Amino acid sequence: MEYKGYLVSVDSYMNLQLADTEEYIDGQFSGNLGDILVRCNNVMYMRGVPEDIEIEDAA
Repeated sequence: MEYKGYLVSVDSYMNLQLADTEEYIDGQFSGNLGDILVRCNNVMYMRGVPEDIEIEDAA
């Protein structure tokens, strides 16, 4: 599973709060989730997008 959204906050344990989140399963869009909290032990990797690139272009 992959989640794409805007990082709202992160704590010292690496728990993540994401906004406007979309879920992808095996590369296929499965739905909009909105605001979510991802627990730290479920984070495998994170990727940022440079500020000069539109989010839609980064997929």
